[in-house]
Amino acid sequence: MKKFDILRESIRQQVPVDESFDIMERQLTVSGKDAVMYFVEGLTDREVVQRIIFSLFTLDDQHEEEMGTAEMFIKNNLPYLNAKVIYDIDQTIRSLYSGLVPLIIDGFDGVIMIDCRSYPLRSVDEPSKEKSLRGSKDGFVEAMMTNIALIRRRIRDNDLIFKVYSIGDLTKTDVSMAYMKTKADPKIVSKLDGILSSLRSEGLTVTEQTLVEEITGKKLSRFNPFPKVRYTQRPDIIAAHVEEGKIAVIVDNSPTVILLPAGIFDFVQDVDDYYFPLVTGNYFRMIRIFNILIILFATPLYLLFAEGDIPTHDFIKFFIPEEDFAVSIFWQLILLEIAVDALKLASLNTPESLGMSLSVIGALILGEFSVSSGWFIPQTILVMAVVALASFTQPSIELGYAVKFIRILMLIGAHFLGWPGVAAAFMIAVAVMACTKTIVGTSYLYPLVPWDGEKLKRLVFRTKK
Repeated sequence: MKKFDILRESIRQQVPVDESFDIMERQLTVSGKDAVMYFVEGLTDREVVQRIIFSLFTLDDQHEEEMGTAEMFIKNNLPYLNAKVIYDIDQTIRSLYSGLVPLIIDGFDGVIMIDCRSYPLRSVDEPSKEKSLRGSKDGFVEAMMTNIALIRRRIRDNDLIFKVYSIGDLTKTDVSMAYMKTKADPKIVSKLDGILSSLRSEGLTVTEQTLVEEITGKKLSRFNPFPKVRYTQRPDIIAAHVEEGKIAVIVDNSPTVILLPAGIFDFVQDVDDYYFPLVTGNYFRMIRIFNILIILFATPLYLLFAEGDIPTHDFIKFFIPEEDFAVSIFWQLILLEIAVDALKLASLNTPESLGMSLSVIGALILGEFSVSSGWFIPQTILVMAVVALASFTQPSIELGYAVKFIRILMLIGAHFLGWPGVAAAFMIAVAVMACTKTIVGTSYLYPLVPWDGEKLKRLVFRTKK
């Protein structure tokens, strides 16, 4: 059997050409030789494929002497930007499902792969969660190459390196690692490169979150709420951190890029800190840090004051309820914690046209009706409203829920043990952070532990470079 027939039969045995309507086989005659090409409808640019076929039809027998090998054929007869020869059938099939077009010509030992990819994409616009007052208005999309271009556009340097991996036995998802060769820690780059190269998974159907869980493996604790990586949809944030020596992991089909290693202080920063003057940027950052304290301690401290565990001063006595109420303040706060999250989930699944209606219903449920029915008192609703509003100042959703779980633990400690319970819950949270390691094994509390004063100053305060 000729090599042409072997290659064609090998592809047809694995690729469901006759079963799946979107996989096309096109038989050709190229300079008097039998040829066949395959492509996936929807992942390739039809106009480019038609131009390729037209150029192949223009070749006649006089070009046969220029077709000694597949490499010579590409060099002399294929005027397209990206084409290469592959000798491995499995790699050929992976490339086919990525949008490349395999071309097999009788007499060649390898398969010519032509890059005609054209993925369905939404436009590049600003992420809804990470809006900036003055910064750029572009954001990552679901195509890895577009996301790489958005980063490369901002860092036009030879030291910016992108490495690519294929992960998932079923999905074969493209994953890219981006870093600055002269600024990233070589040990961390080598370690992450080894992890991504040897990673074995059935698939990355939930993209970046599945990848993080696969990378961390058994090191991911079920009871540790602190995020091990930082997620962002803004290319300017990724470019700024990569320039500082961080590593970015870009996953195809996801508009979210993973930034690592990420410690607790990395979540304090936000993009608006750097788009405004130094004083304004520091003001924004201080508000964000102060709001973390409000989110963490507001409800536990109010519970301690309300239950008499801490003496109440005259200037806040007006805020402490004196009348009887049907539900204890502890259970009111717990129920409000759940109600606020339930409203958030409801808003995510509510059509835009009904968003205003949901806001009105939520205000009624957590407002006048809940107070008049005796379930809640105005003070607990106000405290939870302040906490909910303060939580929106945090750019990281993952860290926000970590703080929420600590706050609930402190609430439980305050209810059963008083202020020692709050202190114990807080110390447990600090101990968990101290024992937590980033994905690459570095300290989660760096630069506090181990101490690096200059680095800590730059993370806590907006400073000049």
